[in-house]
Amino acid sequence: MKASRLAAVGAVAASAVVVLSSPAFAHVSVQPEGTAAKGGYAVVDFRVPNERDTASTTKLEISFPTDHPLASAMPEPVAGWTSEVTKTKLAKPIELHGQKISEAVSKVTWTATGKGVEAGYFQKFPIAIGALPEDADELVFKAIQTYSNKEVVRWIEIQQDGQEEPENPAPVLTLSEASAEGHHGSSATEETSETAEDASAETENAAADTAAPADSSDTTARVLAVVGIVVGALGVAYGVLAGRRRTTGTEA
Repeated sequence: MKASRLAAVGAVAASAVVVLSSPAFAHVSVQPEGTAAKGGYAVVDFRVPNERDTASTTKLEISFPTDHPLASAMPEPVAGWTSEVTKTKLAKPIELHGQKISEAVSKVTWTATGKGVEAGYFQKFPIAIGALPEDADELVFKAIQTYSNKEVVRWIEIQQDGQEEPENPAPVLTLSEASAEGHHGSSATEETSETAEDASAETENAAADTAAPADSSDTTARVLAVVGIVVGALGVAYGVLAGRRRTTGTEA
């Protein structure tokens, strides 16, 4: 009797663990690869788990925030999927890093060309986005997940402070503070500058290496010329001495 009760309690506890832990990874979420600093650019992954046993995820639509428009979105190729970036004109242009932006990304859509995300698996959809806002702590994206059986799940509910997590929460990207140096998206420029400097240094080294054999050739030519003169002089001297010996022998 006691054993059966213990078994029943254990089963209930195990099911409770599954129920409590499943929301942490059972919905569409977004996470940065590294950091997503305010005012900069970042690569983020939209993670899509398949929650159905008899259907595959064949389409993912991500709606971008309108309260903090993003001007750039560049998806990374994903095998077995195509991607499409949709932009819309802004009612009022905004200024980002000194440039006027008149349109922003409104949606990114991934469509499976094969089976898609099958049961028991999840898929990451990486995308580079920016420039991230400087006056926000997080960005809320709304996701629509479509299955092969035409079922549609809308991950669009926004988490409210002090309340439990909604059934279909929208993916939320948390932004970190900008670096102390205040360089936003400057890494590419710095890398380009460093590359140019390295190329210049390599060019100078190549020129030096090319010049070295030329100097060696000149030195070698000069040495051979000197040797030739010495050998020639010795030959002349030998000829003179030989002539004198012959003359002396004839006179005798």
